[in-house]
Amino acid sequence: MLFFARSRAPRPSRPAGPKAPRTRGVLLAVATSVTLVAASAPSPAAPLGVGDRLFPHLGNPGYDVTSYDLSFTYPGVNDKPMAAVTVIDARATARLESLNLDFSHGKVGSIDVNGAPARFTTADEDLVVTPSRPVPVGGHLRIVVRHTSDPRPAKGTDSGWVPTKDGLAMANQADAAHRVFPCNDHPSDKADFTFRITTPKSLTAVANGLPVATDRRASATTWTYRTRHPMATELAQVSIGKSTVVHRAGPRGLPLRDVVPTKDRKVLEPWLRKTPDQIAWMEGKVGRYPFETYGLVIAEASTGFELETQTLSLFERELFVRPEIPSWYVDAIMVHELAHQWFGDSVSPRTWSDLWLNEGHATWYEALYADEKGHYALDKRMKDAYGRSDAWRAAGGPPAHIKGPEAGQKISIFRPVVYDGSALVLYALRQEIGRPAFERLERAWVSTYRDDTATTGDFVDLASATAGRDLSGFFDAWLYGAKTPAMPGHPDWKQQAPTK
Repeated sequence: MLFFARSRAPRPSRPAGPKAPRTRGVLLAVATSVTLVAASAPSPAAPLGVGDRLFPHLGNPGYDVTSYDLSFTYPGVNDKPMAAVTVIDARATARLESLNLDFSHGKVGSIDVNGAPARFTTADEDLVVTPSRPVPVGGHLRIVVRHTSDPRPAKGTDSGWVPTKDGLAMANQADAAHRVFPCNDHPSDKADFTFRITTPKSLTAVANGLPVATDRRASATTWTYRTRHPMATELAQVSIGKSTVVHRAGPRGLPLRDVVPTKDRKVLEPWLRKTPDQIAWMEGKVGRYPFETYGLVIAEASTGFELETQTLSLFERELFVRPEIPSWYVDAIMVHELAHQWFGDSVSPRTWSDLWLNEGHATWYEALYADEKGHYALDKRMKDAYGRSDAWRAAGGPPAHIKGPEAGQKISIFRPVVYDGSALVLYALRQEIGRPAFERLERAWVSTYRDDTATTGDFVDLASATAGRDLSGFFDAWLYGAKTPAMPGHPDWKQQAPTK
């Protein structure tokens, strides 16, 4: 994530699984059932979580999701709830007499568990579901939720849907996916995804992964997409609008597709055609691109950020058309979101406290790209970041133990300390262990944990193994210290005096 006006990332100051069944019939029926009153579940119902320090109620214990099959029927306007069906396949990791799903900002018509109606109620932002019979440890779960998905912003919360000029896009980071569809909304539980989006025939829908079917009828089209790699809920993307899908080939024939407003197709082409070379540059740094496709979805919307949704990064149109923004700066931001496909998407954080691994790496490669292309020297940027680092730590906490989000502003965890403040940690590590060892570490990290989740401790252990010595003391100081340690190789670097 990278903030634009404020990988999503606050931008630092710079110079100018199993196939789920089709659910279309059920989806059409939900429109008449969404106002049903939920059957009562045993009391007391309470929100649960997986114990994340920053988001205690995110995620749910007792099961592991293997796949989501999401169906949305878009009515042609972005200010009304959509009929939707979510099918979840999961494996029980405990005996379940009831289970929780993260879901809010939508109405539930009915829930089935393993083919039988289930009782349900709500607890804060959780759905508490009671199957007709308990599910044993290791048992299969198929949960079918008929619900609405409301694109209108909810008061006091971050929304998952982003209204665009002619439709919708999705931005679920850090905890907004459950305001779009019922899920286990935590990056530690990655799963396969299938999307089925029905739109008026004049619109185009695109989602993560590759297209598997397009069913065109007299007045509507159903677009089906499926991922080939597991994905965290916060990385889901659905774009609906008057769009053109632009295809081209990347390295080794990798299929690339960009989703752009049709009217802007020509003006955006100079930017879109840069992606193949950017992918080749990243592959030269860390190895082969980890997914089945890549592309940009450029939305005519006001978000304030760019976002690394898996295989289809979200960008504001404004970034590419404002003449006062230097082209090298736009290039670097494109690389930031591209780098996230390795760091954050393929290798996902086990907890939100591991966010620095996502944003620090994306910022590092953004900065390295600008340096190698001759636009902004890496040493200069890191020296400037070093001077601000103590202030960033005081305001937001150290990189691996950031302060919690502000009330109603879950994305407020995306502070400068997790961007340039965390890239600074990687710069210090390269200074400490040398460039060859650092580059081996980067490649080993994305290959060892590909399609998986990982923690800060995993990174420390791998760095120590790569360097051939214990680096825990180095990381303790750089990742958890209230003050920034001395920079290896640059004893003259100092903290800047506080400014008013």
